[in-house]
Amino acid sequence: MKKYFLLNIITVSIVCISLFTGCDVTKGSWIITGSLNHERSAHSATLLRDGRVLIVGGFDLNSNRETSAELFDPAAGSWSETSPLHIRRGGHTATLLPDGRVLVAGGIGSALTLGNAVEIFDPDNQKWMEAAALNTERFDHAATLLKDGRVLVAGGENPQGKFINSAEIYDPVSGVWTETGQMQQKRRNHRASLLKDGRVLVSGGFDRSFTAYDITEIFDPKTETWTLTGPLNIKRGGHTATLLYDGRVLVAGGFDASINGGVTLNSAEIFDPKTGNWTETAPLNSDHTGHTATLLPGGMVLIAGGFAFPSVTGLTSAEIFNPRIGKWINVDTMHTSRAGHTATLLPDRSVLVTGGFSVVTVPHNSAEIYQYTK
Repeated sequence: MKKYFLLNIITVSIVCISLFTGCDVTKGSWIITGSLNHERSAHSATLLRDGRVLIVGGFDLNSNRETSAELFDPAAGSWSETSPLHIRRGGHTATLLPDGRVLVAGGIGSALTLGNAVEIFDPDNQKWMEAAALNTERFDHAATLLKDGRVLVAGGENPQGKFINSAEIYDPVSGVWTETGQMQQKRRNHRASLLKDGRVLVSGGFDRSFTAYDITEIFDPKTETWTLTGPLNIKRGGHTATLLYDGRVLVAGGFDASINGGVTLNSAEIFDPKTGNWTETAPLNSDHTGHTATLLPGGMVLIAGGFAFPSVTGLTSAEIFNPRIGKWINVDTMHTSRAGHTATLLPDRSVLVTGGFSVVTVPHNSAEIYQYTK
């Protein structure tokens, strides 16, 4: 597996060096790969250092939280079950630590409990170890690996239905969570982006009624404080946020319940950390929320799936943003409609999407890979 990983990294580095030569990412197609062992949505996907992908938890066909975990081998295109979590959870976060282990934090468990439970997966022995609990119960929060190897967790909702602006940091050396400065805004389903200078940008999110926010703020790990920055042009939650190669952040799609009883968005905008301002860019070709965004080699961004309220059916559509010209390009549609799925950039720079739902509360176990001309 390590040989597979290294060979693909070398190959892609040679043939896909820039945005405009070597790889035409807009001419790709979706290829069906092996199915997951369990139907799931609101799960997590983490690329391990050996090139495999770890899938954890989520919601099953009966809206129960999963304890199951499984591994995808890109060389074989197949899934194998690994040790289950100690605790059922969905709406959690999973973060690859510098030592190759995976930190799974929070999420909603059985009977709406256990939102502060933390476990760590060791890929060497495929075992889960219970770790120190979060100071605050939370799900639908955001987790960010800081440049110093610590993990920042911020916001979310607790099992009692209260929204949270608290934040805390996990130190993998000491194994301890420490509370840090609070965000200016309580929020869930927001997005956190690690900027190139090491600060963390938090954008959008929802209140209790799914009314979206335009409020954005930045966490400085040096001072452990939050500072408001320029607001979004369009209020949104359930969107995606992608750090571009030039250090700017692209947000796309999302939802706002305050407009006409609920509107899914096709708008997109870009944050410039140099000015602290957002600039609208070309809209998506379709409305998306509950979708995924993946930064591709050379700097383009692949948007896949999601749904468009009031429909509760997942989308098959996919499109790619070209930051050089500020345009969205429709690409091959997926074989299966899906929202609440995951997307993972594999070592060969293809994109694996897993699970999600075609109809809300009815997740599936299909997986497919976006491959493009090299």
